[in-house]
Amino acid sequence: MAAMNKKSGLRRLLRGVAMSAGFAVVFAGQGVRAETLADALVGAYKTSGLLDQNRALLRAADEDVASAVAALRPILNYSASVGRDFGDRRSVQSTGLPTTTNLESTTGTLGLAASLLLYDGGATKLGTEAAKETVLATRQQLISIEQSVLLRAVSAYLNVVSTREFVALRQNNLRLLTQELRAAQDRFEVGEVTRTDVAQAEASLAEARSGLATAQGDLQQAIEEYRNVVGRTPGQLSPPPSLPRIDANVENARAVAVQTHPDLRAAQHQVAVAELNILRAKAALNPTLSAVGSLNVTEDFGSSNFTRSGTVGIELTGPIYRGGALSSAIRSAMASRDAQRGNLLEVRRTVSQNVGNAYAALTAQRASLQASEERIRAARIAFEGVREEATLGARTTLDVLDAEQELLDAETSRISAQSNVYVAAYTVLQATGRLTARDLSLGVQIYDPNAYYDLVKDAPVPSSAQGQKLDRVLRSLQKQ
Repeated sequence: MAAMNKKSGLRRLLRGVAMSAGFAVVFAGQGVRAETLADALVGAYKTSGLLDQNRALLRAADEDVASAVAALRPILNYSASVGRDFGDRRSVQSTGLPTTTNLESTTGTLGLAASLLLYDGGATKLGTEAAKETVLATRQQLISIEQSVLLRAVSAYLNVVSTREFVALRQNNLRLLTQELRAAQDRFEVGEVTRTDVAQAEASLAEARSGLATAQGDLQQAIEEYRNVVGRTPGQLSPPPSLPRIDANVENARAVAVQTHPDLRAAQHQVAVAELNILRAKAALNPTLSAVGSLNVTEDFGSSNFTRSGTVGIELTGPIYRGGALSSAIRSAMASRDAQRGNLLEVRRTVSQNVGNAYAALTAQRASLQASEERIRAARIAFEGVREEATLGARTTLDVLDAEQELLDAETSRISAQSNVYVAAYTVLQATGRLTARDLSLGVQIYDPNAYYDLVKDAPVPSSAQGQKLDRVLRSLQKQ
């Protein structure tokens, strides 16, 4: 009877272990799920508040160009005022008698003033060029942020996939350890094992429950991250697709990155802005020539008195002495230029280093994945051998569970390695500047930075056809 109980418990345990050995393969081989990695990337691209924020900052930079352009156009201002004078004036006539005159009156004044900048040493035009360079730099910064958003979406997607598999493995492990505990209790009742063996099984089961709780907590955190990045709760997720195409030669990738990476291009435009600001500071030493004119009308509402006047002229202004402020501004602009040049050098080196680091990490993760595959192969052979030996009485139940646990650990290691390889591959794309919606050919309408700029670059007034079109665009943006 004892032998039968022993064999029965062992068979139940071995059947569960056999199911566990093939569990990860079955889990990974399920049918295509509704949501793919591309879907997650599209969701992140469409719903990212960080992208919306920086697109708005780009539009603000576009408007700086419009403001600079407007400074070269005529400026027309109006003024209007109404005043009430009151009081009395006493005077003595030649006859010696005092006379009192009432001074109460109401007057209105309406004025128009116009000015047009004719010459300022090119300072305003240089300001326009600097604003345009700032727009170009901001566009590149937006691309860099887009890359960060998409990489975070990749990580969030793979984290949900891997943590779900971790939970499934932990659940299966818990089930197997529950069976082992029952088997140990059955054998204890017939006197084949001691209370210590049962306690060991109970401790293993408690540890498995703790591991499951931790895995479930990690899954909930992964789901929260996914919801934050992608904008929705993850449903059933498809296994990741094939790895993206990556240049096999790290030096080739590095050479391209230090020429085209958005961080580097942004730094180059910032250097151009600094150079233009030096010229603007020097132009401030030149005189400013403007055409000015004004019209004024003053009406006395208590009488028929009125005044009509107007002026037209040329106004020339220029600095003579400002306490050294202008020279200081030039030196400050030069220092800023030097700082931007230093930043450009640092960005170039950082881009180059990031490419090297990304390729090194990808190589390491691929090696880790290969090692995990070998570990699984060896662990499965060992498990099958221990299981066969256990059926012959040469191995204990604990030996089988140890072998099964090693196989589960190997499967867990492979899940992590697979996720890490994908993240490392997409990190290579980010390091080389190719992790964008356009480069990935995502099924989404690509944000066009030129669209808004083309509408505002000429500083249209609201009543113009272009201004009305811009107004419709702004209303559309407010509805989003």
